[in-house]
Order: sequence, then structure tokens, then C-alpha cells
Amino acid sequence: MVANLERMVECVVETALGLDSQKGRILVAIAGPPASGKSTLASHLQYGFKKYGTGCGLVPMDGFHLDNKLLEKRGLLGRKGAPETFDIDGFTSTVRHLKAGEEVSVPYFNRRLDCVESDAAIITAAQRYVVVEGNYLFLDDQAWRPLLDMWSLTVFVKPSLELITTRLRQRWVEHGMSEEDAEIRLQLNDLPNARRVLTDINLKDISIVFE
Repeated sequence: MVANLERMVECVVETALGLDSQKGRILVAIAGPPASGKSTLASHLQYGFKKYGTGCGLVPMDGFHLDNKLLEKRGLLGRKGAPETFDIDGFTSTVRHLKAGEEVSVPYFNRRLDCVESDAAIITAAQRYVVVEGNYLFLDDQAWRPLLDMWSLTVFVKPSLELITTRLRQRWVEHGMSEEDAEIRLQLNDLPNARRVLTDINLKDISIVFE
């Protein structure tokens, strides 16, 4: 797995650096279903770019989770992680500012506390390469479609649904859930989200697909 991850990092970094002749900031979008390994790949890309003497910013889409109180008011708390539980307008606005080459403050999601931490990181104007990672970056949906034209390089991580299921079940048990509660969350929320990511994109439009 480690060796495979290293090859994936090298592939993405070398492809991204090959876009150096493009004007402006280069946004590398990493997407995939929950527990696909996209976040791990995105975090390792920072080290991959550093090996080539190039800085790289990181923007996780999870920083744009809507607040739990708002989700509860809308009856969506049990669907947290679905497309409609994100601040898509705020996320799209942030990506536009990033694309324009501006310095941008970005939020991160604290999984342990289950909340968003505002202004958790700064993407400086000097960081030409920025990795953006999240489930729905390539979603063929009216609310998310404006993002598609902003990516310089698109990468999709596509493991089998069986592997995703195993990883998600293990994740929730490790977070203290009973096996029964983990299975309920898996069937009612996580797997529907994963299936939507896998079916509502056009892989022909993706630059790199890791299966």
C-alpha cells in the first residue's frame, strides 16, 4: 500500500508540474468516495511537491461542513456528509479566490470534535500549486457543477465498494461506535454517499483515475 501510494504521489506531482506553462494558480483536485484514500493522497502530495522544491497548499472540502445545529434544524444531521450538508456557496467562493491567485484563509474539519475550525490555514499568494480534496469535487449536479471549470488537474480515487465498506465500518468502530451503530450509519448514510460519488461523475473527463 505504501509503495502504491508513493507511485500515486509521483504520478500526480509530475503531471501537475508538467502544467507549469499554464498561467496563474494550478488547482489539483483530488476526489473519491468516503474512505477511498483521497485525503491520505492529498496530504502526501505536499511532501511530494516539496521533493521538487515546490510549495503546495492544501484545502480539504470537509472544512465546509454546515454546523451540526443548522443540520439538525434542517433535519439533515443524520445525513451529514451528503452533498446537501456542505456550504457549497462558501466552498465555491473560496475556490474562485484560490483560482484567482489570492491569499485565502481556509477552514479545517476537526473529526475528533465533529466541528469546523475557522481560519485553520492560510494559502498564500506565493503558493502556486494548491491541492483541493473532497468527495464531490466532480459531481454532475447543478450546485456543484461550477467547480468543474476551475480545476487544472483532476484526480479520482476509485477503490471497490467492498473495500470502502470495510474501511468505513472499521472507521466508526475505532471512533467508539458499536458494531450495530456503525452498520446503521454505513447503510443509511455512508454507502448512499459513496454510490453517488461513484455514479454521478463522468470518468472520461478526469485526468487521472486510480483504481
